[in-house]
Amino acid sequence: MHGHGMAHFMLLPALALVMVASAWLTPAALGDPQATQLNLGCSPYNATPASAFLLALNSTFADLRANLSAGGGFATAAEPRAAAPAFAMAQCRPYVAGRDCVACFDAAAARLRGACGGANGARVIFDGCVIRYESTAFFDQATLPGNTQICNGSAVDVAGFADAARALVSDLAAAVPNAPGLAAASASGGVYAAAQCVETVGDSGCAQCLKVAMGNIDGCPPSSDGRAVDAGCFMRYSTKPFFPANATVDLAAYLRSGKKSSRKGAIIAGIMGGVAFLIFIGLLIFLLIRWSRKFRPQRGDILGATELQGPTSFYYHDLKTATNNFNETSKLGEGGFGDVYKGLLKNGKTVAVKRLIVMDTRKAKANFESEVKLISNVHHRNLVRLLGCSQKASEFLLVYEYMANGSLDKFLFGERRGTLNWKQRFNIIVGMARGLAYLHQEFHVCIIHRDIKSSNVLLDDDFQPKIADFGLARLLPDDHSHLSTKFAGTLGYTAPEYAIHGQLSEKVDTYSFGVVVLEILSGRKSNDTKLDPETQYLLEWAWKLYESDNILALLDESLDPEEYKPDEVKRIMEIALLCTQSAVAARPMMSEVVVLLLTRNGPELQPTRPTFIDATSRVRGETSTSSSSSASKATVSVSQVSGR
Repeated sequence: MHGHGMAHFMLLPALALVMVASAWLTPAALGDPQATQLNLGCSPYNATPASAFLLALNSTFADLRANLSAGGGFATAAEPRAAAPAFAMAQCRPYVAGRDCVACFDAAAARLRGACGGANGARVIFDGCVIRYESTAFFDQATLPGNTQICNGSAVDVAGFADAARALVSDLAAAVPNAPGLAAASASGGVYAAAQCVETVGDSGCAQCLKVAMGNIDGCPPSSDGRAVDAGCFMRYSTKPFFPANATVDLAAYLRSGKKSSRKGAIIAGIMGGVAFLIFIGLLIFLLIRWSRKFRPQRGDILGATELQGPTSFYYHDLKTATNNFNETSKLGEGGFGDVYKGLLKNGKTVAVKRLIVMDTRKAKANFESEVKLISNVHHRNLVRLLGCSQKASEFLLVYEYMANGSLDKFLFGERRGTLNWKQRFNIIVGMARGLAYLHQEFHVCIIHRDIKSSNVLLDDDFQPKIADFGLARLLPDDHSHLSTKFAGTLGYTAPEYAIHGQLSEKVDTYSFGVVVLEILSGRKSNDTKLDPETQYLLEWAWKLYESDNILALLDESLDPEEYKPDEVKRIMEIALLCTQSAVAARPMMSEVVVLLLTRNGPELQPTRPTFIDATSRVRGETSTSSSSSASKATVSVSQVSGR
């Protein structure tokens, strides 16, 4: 198990966690903290050094309580730079507010401290609130193994109760990902139900978590009370009201279908059951065919790589045919790593084939094999998936999943400029942050991209972002850098400490991310020459607008003013500027950025003046640096992949 694995501790039975579910649950009276314990888990590993971790944990708990006391029903806190980092989250149900929320938090915190001691991670779920802490970032985790249901109360004999309960929780599962605060309560047919997601999992993570929760709670009826608990969501139904009448909402406004008929749900379930049966038969046939061919050589055009294997080895001839002999008409783009072509495999799959610029040496081949194996094991919804590879003489080919919408730059300042709405842009920003956080902290080695820019962000059919070209730096020969030796057109993205001194860390990607966020907000290139004549780069212009409190002047004119709020724009702009701070230590980690983006009423941000670099490699800004460093020094070859 690699270093971040303890972020999953509380839902993994294999780690022999202490799990407790209360067996005497009764509906709480309205107006109380609902401090009935449902679930408790402690990591079997102690934090080291223990004193430093407890100090950091105490600080995060104090921050959580202060936020809840101020009226916030959800809060995150972190001490990422402590000797023993601590990350914590607390959330109250939307109908448990004010003093009751704080009282629930206090009871839950006391239960955690008493049960888990110096464990480096723990979680407790009460009816009214949840607290979780870990030694690594976890805020975007939705559903994890070990999710479960808790069924209580006597069986209800009323005809149709079970169907009514299942129909209501089904509607909640569909509506809550679209509801404000990712939470809702409703009552129908004598059934009271509520569902809530942790705010930082986002709408897609919420939908995924509640789908699992609905499957768990489905086994409770006809019991009069049922709950489902998971890492990122909570669901409950009961025959008795456990929330005030004014807490209910009209789910129809948040249901995609606008229907709440249990009969329709039954019809859909029947259809899905039939489809599932056909898929099952097809899967059996497929497995029999695969079994009969298990001793044959693997063919790459089947896309047969699995989650646990290395990349598929494609035949060079197949890829050459798929790309029409690497014809110019098939070219999707070109860059420092090599040209990319659209390919159609024999099985009808469309892929993207990248021809790498790599020297024909024994060392280059060895590096290619080891690095490609590493990259092929990187699986995240916001990172482009490597499907396979091929090598013939000095030609090295990588086969990626195909992104029909192409790269982000085309939508910001290319032929499709102005077609992205506010929600799409925000989702792209969050998705990029999640992808980078995975590369930096969640994969078993730390991968620094080093070339984050809008042309390296691809969009799928749903306009979800996927970062491309990560993990390729060590495949390049020493005389081929993907950063221009003159930094023409790329300096606007590059962190000053890396551009001038070759100093590489994860915060290099954080800086570049901040610049891309400004591009997404403004629809302008990082080195747009149409800006203020005294301003060479977008970052400097954005800072001037921020200083003068004229933030809306930054926004792309194609955006509909009805789609965004000025406070939202200011918050995202501040996060972007925070990512581009001169001091490396002042920039947040990408896991922190995810939390800042998704947390409402988050901490006040006070970015300072960033460092600006002009076209002659001079540094201007709060701290100046000598301009005598040559461009060649700025492209010092530094490995982007290092063990943690």
